[in-house]
Amino acid sequence: MNLSNIMGLLGGLALFLYGMQMMSNGLEQTARNQMRDILKKITSNRITGVLTGALITAVIQSSSATTVMVVGFVNSGIMNLEQATWIIMGANIGTTITGQLIALDVGAIAPLFAFIGVAAVVFQKNEKLKHVGEILAGLGVLFIGMNMMSSAMKPLANEPQFVNMLTKVENPIVGILMGMVFTAIIQSSSASVGILQALAASGVIGLNSAAFILFGQNIGTCITALLASIGTTTNAKRTTLIHIIFNVFGTIVFTILCLITPLISIMQHITPASVPSQIANLHTLFNIVTTLLLLPIGSFLPKAASLILRDRKDEARTKNGMFVKYLLDPKNVHTETTMISVICIEGIRNELSRMTAMAKENVHDSFDVFEHCDEEKFKEVESREEYVDFLNKEISSYITNAITHEATKAGSQIFNSFYTVTSNIERISDHAVNIAGYYKMIHEKNIIFSDNANLEIAEIKDTCDQTMDMLLEKPENIVKWHENVTCMEQKIDDMTEHFRNNMYKRIQDGKCSDEGSILFSEMLTDFERIGDHALNISNEILKITMKEIV
Repeated sequence: MNLSNIMGLLGGLALFLYGMQMMSNGLEQTARNQMRDILKKITSNRITGVLTGALITAVIQSSSATTVMVVGFVNSGIMNLEQATWIIMGANIGTTITGQLIALDVGAIAPLFAFIGVAAVVFQKNEKLKHVGEILAGLGVLFIGMNMMSSAMKPLANEPQFVNMLTKVENPIVGILMGMVFTAIIQSSSASVGILQALAASGVIGLNSAAFILFGQNIGTCITALLASIGTTTNAKRTTLIHIIFNVFGTIVFTILCLITPLISIMQHITPASVPSQIANLHTLFNIVTTLLLLPIGSFLPKAASLILRDRKDEARTKNGMFVKYLLDPKNVHTETTMISVICIEGIRNELSRMTAMAKENVHDSFDVFEHCDEEKFKEVESREEYVDFLNKEISSYITNAITHEATKAGSQIFNSFYTVTSNIERISDHAVNIAGYYKMIHEKNIIFSDNANLEIAEIKDTCDQTMDMLLEKPENIVKWHENVTCMEQKIDDMTEHFRNNMYKRIQDGKCSDEGSILFSEMLTDFERIGDHALNISNEILKITMKEIV
C-alpha cells in the first residue's frame, strides 16, 4: 500500500465522517422539536416505545443522539426508566438503517446528491430548505468518501501481513475488542459500521471477520451515552447502564450463535455478491433479535440497573445542601448531535420551575412575616432566597456554557430568553425578602396599620399568590396564558395606584403615621415590581414557545 493509497484512505475517511455528520445534523435540525415532543409523550407501552425509538433514530440517523436525549430526559424527570428502556431498544433497531443505506450501490449518483445539497446550502435562504440541502450534501459526500476508502483499501487484499491480521480477527474476543475500541474512539456506531462496510467493499474483509467486529461496535457505541451521564442523577446513569446491558447481552447471544450455528453462512447466502449488504443485514438482525429476546423481560432491566446502581443520599449536592437537579452538563455530552440543545433546554425549563416554586413560597411567606412580625419565618425566607440566588447563578452559568454548543439562531435566542427568565425570578424573590424585612421596622417602631390598610395588604397578598400560581402553570394555550399574565400585571398596576391614593387620603385624615405610610409605600413598590417581573417572564416564555413551534 503506497503513499497515494494512504492519502486516499485518509481523505475518504474524512469525507465519510464529515458527510455522516452533515447528514445527521440536517436531519436533526429538521426534526428536533417534533422528536422532542414525541419522546415527551411516550407512554409505558413497550411496543409503542420501541417503535418510536426506532422511528426517531431512523429519521435522525443517530442512535447516539436518541440515547443521549433519553438520558437527558430521564435526568430531567420527563421520562422514567421503563419508558427509556423501550426507546433504547428501538434506537438500536433504528440505527441499522444507516448501514442499509450505505449497502445500497448509489456511488455513481453520489456527486449529484452532493451538488444539489451544496447548492441548496449556499444559495437558499430558507432555513428548512438549507437543512434538506445538508441532508443531501451529507449523503453525497458520505458515498464519495466511502468509494474513496474502498478504492484506497483494495491493495490491502494482496498484503500478506494484513491478511494474516484479519485471520486473527476471526477470534471472537479479538474482533469484539477491536470493534469496541474503534467505535468508542469515533463515538458513532453508524460511522464505524460504515467504515467496516467500506473495508468489505474493497474485498479485504469478509463476514467471518467482520461479524465479531460488528458485535463489538454495538458495545462501543455505548460510550457516548456513558459520557453523557457524567454528572447526572442516578436514574440517568441507570439509563446508560440499560443501554450497555442490551448490547452486551446481544453480543454474547450472537457470538454463541455464530460459533455453534451456520448463521454467518446463511447471511452470506442471502446476498452472496455484496459483503456490505451482509454486514448491514447482520447488524439489523442483531438488534431486532436482541430486542425481541429482551422485550418480554424489559421491565426487569430498570430493576436490575437499580440494584447495580443504588440511590445516593448526597446525590447532586453542591453547596450547603443546595443543588441543581435537572441540568445535564453539555461539556459531558461528547457527541456532535444538535440534540444537545434540546436536552439542555428541557433541563433549564425544569430547573426554572423549581426556582419559581421557591420564589412563590417566599412571596407568600413574606406577607406572613410582614403581618405577624415572625422572625423565624423571616429566617426561612432568607434561607430560601439564598437558594434562589444559588440557582440563578448556576442556571446563568449553565446557559452561558450551553449556548456555545448551539448551532442555530433560534436556539441561541431561546437560551437568551431563559437567561432573562432566571434573572426575573431572582428579582421576584428579592422583592419578597424586602417585604418580609419590613417587619423589623414594624416591630421597632410599634407601627399599627388601619383596618383598611390591613384589608388592602390581604388583597395584595392574594393577588401575588395568584400571579405566582400563573407562572407555575403549564398552559396548553400559551397565547391565552400570556394574555392572562398581562391582565394580572395591569391589575397590579391599577391596584398599586388605587391603594397609594387611598394611603394619601388616610394621611390627610390623620389615620396613618409617617412610618406606616413609608412602609406601606415601599411595599406597594415591591408589589408593582413583582407584577413587572412576572410580565417579563411571561413575555420571554411566549418567545421561547414561538421559537420552538417555528
